[in-house]
Amino acid sequence: MSGKNNVSLVLQNVSHRYGATGVLNQLSLQVNAGEVVMLVGPSGCGKTTILNLLSGYIQPVSGTVHRTGIIRTVYQQDGLFPWLTVEENIEMGLQTIDDISQRKKEKKELVELIHLEGFEGHYPHELSGGMRQRVELARALAGQSDILLMDEPFSALDYQTRLRMRSELVRILKQRPRTVVFVTHDIEEAAQLADRVLVLSSRPATICRELLIHTARPRALTDNSVIEAMKEILHILGL
Repeated sequence: MSGKNNVSLVLQNVSHRYGATGVLNQLSLQVNAGEVVMLVGPSGCGKTTILNLLSGYIQPVSGTVHRTGIIRTVYQQDGLFPWLTVEENIEMGLQTIDDISQRKKEKKELVELIHLEGFEGHYPHELSGGMRQRVELARALAGQSDILLMDEPFSALDYQTRLRMRSELVRILKQRPRTVVFVTHDIEEAAQLADRVLVLSSRPATICRELLIHTARPRALTDNSVIEAMKEILHILGL
């Protein structure tokens, strides 16, 4: 692992339960600054609970959580305000910038970053699913955020749109690097995007395997590193 100053997120011996149901058991993980870490595992094993612990939305029953930096979360169902335009939704992520001219400049750059020039005045219901998720990404990247927690953000999209959104995310992170923890059920998605894949066991979850992928992004689906990573994850999950 990298030095302490390069660490963004740490869970140390964390356990959590809901009532009598144990969800996490003595789980430890470390995410270094600038890493893209994908969490995969059986349904209901606690992947979203890990994101909620990392964000501070919930507190663990036992163990410690350490975070360094400003965190934004992107959810499966976009959280755009339906009564606000594209531009106004993005501006919600810029509330910490007091200088009006700087805020205007940042807003313009974010619209350009997600390739939605000309749609600034459109409302969410006037956009496709992929366009709404791009606005959600722009809002999460706005201001001084350091960490993105992503909870299956592309799972509600059709397959072709999911592929495009993966490419968009890679492009955007190249321009605006962030530390990313990304929950997915999509093994192909994990293999394409991750620096590290953490495979979780069934509930109460522990990390049963860590898989490193060294090939630079973007990665084609036919790239050998993607194919081999998918095979390994499927094997670990017993699929």
